[in-house]
Amino acid sequence: MSSAEQPHEEEHQDEVASSYVPPPPKSIGELVAADQEDESLRKYKETLLGNAIAENIVIEPGNPKKVLVKKLVLVSEGQTEKTLDLSGDLSQLKQTVFTIKEGVQYRIRIEFFVQHEIVTGLKYIQKTYRKGIQVDKMTHMVGSYAPKKDLQSYTTPLEDAPSGLLYRGHYTVSSLFTDDDQNEHLKWEWSFEIKKDWN
Repeated sequence: MSSAEQPHEEEHQDEVASSYVPPPPKSIGELVAADQEDESLRKYKETLLGNAIAENIVIEPGNPKKVLVKKLVLVSEGQTEKTLDLSGDLSQLKQTVFTIKEGVQYRIRIEFFVQHEIVTGLKYIQKTYRKGIQVDKMTHMVGSYAPKKDLQSYTTPLEDAPSGLLYRGHYTVSSLFTDDDQNEHLKWEWSFEIKKDWN
């Protein structure tokens, strides 16, 4: 999280991205059927799509969602990874408060499954609040993913935790996993505290 005084490059990116109109979604079958005469493109698609060409990948039968977000993991060098389970009761997540030592660098990793169809233009949006006031916003382009039986993940670039007495304290975070078509794959809230040390 950057300090509130720093300019937010993400806000400019949001303005640019808002004029982008995504192409209409295509099924895996439609993608495979297109450009069959181009051998190199056909092989590339086979590599990209893997088993999703031959079978309908379903992780959770009866769940129509394409993206199943499972975990948020806080990663900081020299520290044990801290994990939020996103597959249960999301209303309980605020009770688990991460401690982040002031001034350290950290990343956030999101772990998820993709099922049924390709998902394009995945985005991770994180808004951070202190005492009810938004102090930071990050928007990360995650990318496009084919269905897989394996857990997939996205890790944010390094972030700097703020430091100094003014920045110590409790923060609430609103996280959203969405895509180019404005599908809300998962929205959740969690908390962390900036402290002088990890303990």
